[in-house]
Amino acid sequence: MKNLGYYNGKYDLIENMTVPMNDRACFFGDGLFEVAYVRNYKIYALEEHMQRMYQSAAFLGYNMPITKEDFSALLYELSAKVDSSDQLIYWQVSRGTELRSHAPQSELTANIWVTIREKVMSAPYEPAKLITYPDTRFYHCNMKTLNLLPTVMASIAARDAGVDEAILHRDGRVTECAHSNLCIIRDDGAIQTAPADELILPGVTRAHMIRACAGLGIRCIEEPFSLDEMMRAAEVVVVTSGMQFRPTAEIDGIKVGGRAPEIVKLMQEKLYGDFLSKTE
Repeated sequence: MKNLGYYNGKYDLIENMTVPMNDRACFFGDGLFEVAYVRNYKIYALEEHMQRMYQSAAFLGYNMPITKEDFSALLYELSAKVDSSDQLIYWQVSRGTELRSHAPQSELTANIWVTIREKVMSAPYEPAKLITYPDTRFYHCNMKTLNLLPTVMASIAARDAGVDEAILHRDGRVTECAHSNLCIIRDDGAIQTAPADELILPGVTRAHMIRACAGLGIRCIEEPFSLDEMMRAAEVVVVTSGMQFRPTAEIDGIKVGGRAPEIVKLMQEKLYGDFLSKTE
């Protein structure tokens, strides 16, 4: 198959699939999702993605129809049905299906969605151009929920500005990007990232970055930083599954960073090398 869509046991090409109107994902965005890259039919960092999903599902009170281990096995089974061995695999769960009601009126069983399409993870990208954008999201950003309207708006603003991403900020504090984490490299060589509180998603690649810092002897600081501190940093770096560790050249039309290329290169080689080695 050139791509695959799956819903509660049924699968076909994505363009042929449909879902029930009463799925709570359609009315309320009452669901969670994860995305990972696949190379040689090996799903990168799957255990970490599944751990985050099941922790959030437990917090939200979802009745999961399948164990974490069986869900992982299902993803591998579906991945093997797609022609290309280089894939982007997306999976989500919603609370369940019933007539529209804000508070569920019965005990529901979560629905499982999966989409798989061909996509190759590239080596680290060229420096990015970004804009800043107010963070108008709610206070559960630590869960990868379907409630993405504020980040959709920020992404549209970035697209219309002709840049790659939007940096979100709240009360002067930089939180993360519309669909990425963000860190800075300070003039003393330390890497600083926002703490894993309710204002950011604890990204899998962010966790890999923190571990890479320990392995390379680079100090990593998990503390908030301001817009002003970001603009004055030696480097501003976008951290995400698809970009891994992408430095920034420009924010709001102002040149930034470029003063610690050796640290950027070290981190890129470490993170991309880990992806290659674990998907051989």
